[in-house]
Amino acid sequence: MQNKDNPSHPNGWAASQNADGVWQNLKPAPGLWVADVPVPEGQPACVVVQQGQMAWVGPEAQLPASYQALPRHNARGALATPGLVDCHTHLVYGGQRANEFAMRLAGATYEEVAKAGGGIVSSVKATRVATEDELFDQAAPRLQALMAEGVCAVEIKSGYGLALEHERKQLRVARRLGEAFGVTVRTTFLGAHALPPEYAGRSQAYVDLVCKEMLPALAAEGLVDAVDVFCERIAFTLAETSQVFQAAQKLGIPVKLHAEQLSDMGGAALAARYGALSCDHIEHLSADGIAAMKAAGTVAVLLPGAYYTLRDTHLPPIAQLRAAGVPMAVSTDHNPGTSPALSLLLMVNMACTLFRLTVPEALAGITTHAAHALGLQDSHGLIASGRPANFVLWPVGEAAELAYWLGQKPDCTIVRQGRIARARSEA
Repeated sequence: MQNKDNPSHPNGWAASQNADGVWQNLKPAPGLWVADVPVPEGQPACVVVQQGQMAWVGPEAQLPASYQALPRHNARGALATPGLVDCHTHLVYGGQRANEFAMRLAGATYEEVAKAGGGIVSSVKATRVATEDELFDQAAPRLQALMAEGVCAVEIKSGYGLALEHERKQLRVARRLGEAFGVTVRTTFLGAHALPPEYAGRSQAYVDLVCKEMLPALAAEGLVDAVDVFCERIAFTLAETSQVFQAAQKLGIPVKLHAEQLSDMGGAALAARYGALSCDHIEHLSADGIAAMKAAGTVAVLLPGAYYTLRDTHLPPIAQLRAAGVPMAVSTDHNPGTSPALSLLLMVNMACTLFRLTVPEALAGITTHAAHALGLQDSHGLIASGRPANFVLWPVGEAAELAYWLGQKPDCTIVRQGRIARARSEA
């Protein structure tokens, strides 16, 4: 088969090949398989795909007779992982902010850039003037870059519109991207991302708009899978965050939080009280926040791309999270200002190198735990029977290579939503 990922043409996904059959000669990724029959170490494994679902997972030598006649796909000893999950992105926006990168190199802080008219507000201006089609065309290659590395599910936040019509535009584009490219997209309403210029000095009025008009309208249109807030001294207070969470709770929508990135605001503990799916960034997370997240089952999402781009030096409390048993996800945080990252594998390397995650922790962070951070734990993040067929076959000798290489684009096979989205080149 031709080695390709989904083209931008809307018919490209529909034209991809059905993945049904027996995928044999696989090497299971440790900790990321739940086999129907245990696979002895060193023995080849297989995955049976029927009607887009993984129907059986186990050792090739014990493949049930009922599947023996199915078509065969030889993986040639490839390492098999679940499809990757990028659980925190701001993928849909207008323009770019390379000038701010230069400002930071010259010594400006994140807060100084924001006060100078840069930051989120500059992306808001560019997003508001862009049409829905223009936003789609700008976001499509970003999504394709992530998908080419095996991403099978991605979260896309709004938050660069900060007005109903423009937040709607972002979320509509996110939905369109999922449909056009055959990838699972979870949409997150981030109306409380920054205070729009027209509401300067009137934060409560804007929070009222978010809670009473924007969120109900967008939820009624089926555009909101989760609600997020940027809780920080340059953004929204704990009280304002709580108002947004209460509005989401009334609508039965789960919440997430940009928490403790620049300071310890106590946001993680607040989010945990609302049963938050995740708290993200968390460089300044406190012991109380960790305990609250553990009790609530809230995932800690690590964003090494933003840490790196901002040249941060305050590490997230990895050892304490590990000791408490709080699941740690890893994501690109793709956004135009502080993490213009389009490689989840690079984030794995950064998480290991900068944050000292182990390889198994980092790989669970872009599969199992990332799926939990999106509420997709029953459909993504593991290779197991009864789930949609989302998996990646990597031509590597061991799992550590996925964290080891810098900039390598593995010639992998990607099965996404039960179809062969990308096939490894024939030797």
